[in-house]
Amino acid sequence: MLRIMPSSPFAPSSCNTNIFLIGYRGTGKTTVARLLAEKLKWDWADSDQLVESRAGLSIREIFAREGEGGFREREALILDELCQRQKHVIATGGGIVLREDNRHKLRSAGRVVWLTADAGTIWQRMQEDSTTVNRRPALTVGGLAEVEQVLNAREALYRDCADGKVSTVGRSLEDIVQDILLLL
Repeated sequence: MLRIMPSSPFAPSSCNTNIFLIGYRGTGKTTVARLLAEKLKWDWADSDQLVESRAGLSIREIFAREGEGGFREREALILDELCQRQKHVIATGGGIVLREDNRHKLRSAGRVVWLTADAGTIWQRMQEDSTTVNRRPALTVGGLAEVEQVLNAREALYRDCADGKVSTVGRSLEDIVQDILLLL
């Protein structure tokens, strides 16, 4: 499902800028970013992968050593760098919207597409992703209830900086990418 947010519609002139994919983990941001960049003949980046590469640690390890605050500082520095690029599709970390400054940077540096999925689908994808255990921070309370809680808490933040919203549930990657291209 494709939804353009009324507050900041895509404009054809935006096609030379970055495209940021936001949304909770498990919504397909990295996979969609690769395919979208390929279709546009642009470069792509994953902010979480860059944080891990620069730190020499997984996100889980950064959370364990530095806490969420340490991770968010690293994430904000990477976002600063990514915002300087042009013609990039950028998969962001699910919590990048937690800081108001990050939301402002996203809006200022490109077009922002919010990839969505329901809590049950996200939970299932997390269970099926072999990298979740090694790379991602553990859920604190755990399970589907926590995914629902975090989705509810972040919804307004995602909406605040999104130019458009695309569901990734039960859809092919090609259909998802096509919806994003239609926004452009």
